[in-house]
Amino acid sequence: MLEKRPLVEALENFHKQRSISFHVPGHKNGLLSNLPKVMKETMRYDLTELCGLDDYHHPEDAIKEAERLLSDTYETQKSFFLVNGTTVGNLAMIYATCQFGEQIIVQRNAHKSIFHAIELVGAEPIFVSPEWDERTKTASYVPLEVISKAIHQYPMAKAVILTYPSYYGVASSELKDIIDLCHVNNIPVLVDEAHGAHFRANKGYPKSALMYGADVVVQSAHKTLPALTMGSFLHFNSNFLEVSTINKYLRMLQSSSPSYLLLASLDDARSYVDSYNEVDFKYFMDRRTLFMNSLETIPCLEVVQVDDPLKLLIRVGKYAGFQVQKAFEAQNIYVELADTHQVLFILPLLKGEHEYPFADIRKRIKYAVDELRKEEPNSPSEVQPIIQHSISTLHMSVGVLSGKRGEWIPYVRSIGRIAKAMVIPYPPGIPLIIAGEKITVSMLTELEEWLEKGAVFQGEHRLAEKLIYVVED
Repeated sequence: MLEKRPLVEALENFHKQRSISFHVPGHKNGLLSNLPKVMKETMRYDLTELCGLDDYHHPEDAIKEAERLLSDTYETQKSFFLVNGTTVGNLAMIYATCQFGEQIIVQRNAHKSIFHAIELVGAEPIFVSPEWDERTKTASYVPLEVISKAIHQYPMAKAVILTYPSYYGVASSELKDIIDLCHVNNIPVLVDEAHGAHFRANKGYPKSALMYGADVVVQSAHKTLPALTMGSFLHFNSNFLEVSTINKYLRMLQSSSPSYLLLASLDDARSYVDSYNEVDFKYFMDRRTLFMNSLETIPCLEVVQVDDPLKLLIRVGKYAGFQVQKAFEAQNIYVELADTHQVLFILPLLKGEHEYPFADIRKRIKYAVDELRKEEPNSPSEVQPIIQHSISTLHMSVGVLSGKRGEWIPYVRSIGRIAKAMVIPYPPGIPLIIAGEKITVSMLTELEEWLEKGAVFQGEHRLAEKLIYVVED
């Protein structure tokens, strides 16, 4: 039996009224749409703030009750549904924490939305670099020692911003100690927990940053729970910040015309994780184990487990991850991301009643690997990225940078120049170069590695022409 889902129930009740639309949206319950039938059918529930459906920006009924249940599920002071993704949650928590010119300690391998928020606010970022995890061949988490040094050097910092877990499912073993240290120094901790909305489901998953005392945590419900894309949660549990300030910025930054389909999917996702039980978890883990064991019988294929059981890293011999991704896509298997070493699988958070075609998937992967082995491997570099400074700052502040002219130059000649724009391999969306940073040899080495292996980039760049945007000399 499904748990109470106030917003889903309100939409269903409204739909049963067979109401006539003289309101927005203009598709009129799908009547005017030429989309395929199955898509048109969902438009019947694509409604707006009508009687019985509550007001997203001033909830008093179904949405208020749904968000109260969300808060109960995650054990918070207050929780919010987000319709503009985790991006808007990251923006809101940073706007609510610091002002122009104030310092904020931020994990260097944070998502681009964190850096966009810092730039919009005009804060001064203090970068703390994560450790390199050789087993997963990824940047993982920032050690307690580095956070302690950063607080000592910059005691006026208004917040510490962390990413937990990493995109690849690596969880910090020192998170509680870091949060306790920050709180002793009266510094709130903001956590981008985009990939951890499911941690609440079972103790077999890593603990959420909320359980360790983080002040504000933002989660992408759509990444690992059954919510529509762009659906996220923001959780507030702070004695250092005001929830009213967070709410103010959410009202300012989010759409005034929220999608009720999105909101209903968040209500459903909250119910899904709240009703997830030990039988469900055992069912999932049993099928995960069988799937991994079947993959490991494929010659040259390696499965790497991480802290989060929902994530698996797949490597094939000396082939670059981008080659593996292309081979899998030829068999209609689409991975979350590829990097120079591997591809990342995000497994489904199965319950006992769900089936997933693991046997067919294994067959396709076997065929993909067999075909891939006919090609020449584009071997990933085994050189560990150089983390030059565990604590660093921008060489040119956002305020000064905005007044400078930029120019395009060959990136091979950009060492020592100050970047005018971000360069972002996507996914995962973690900037390789941040505007205002001085470009280093190690940055260019990593850039060339990504380019050689076939990565896709976002940001303001002309990498196809081997050009990069820097501050005019």
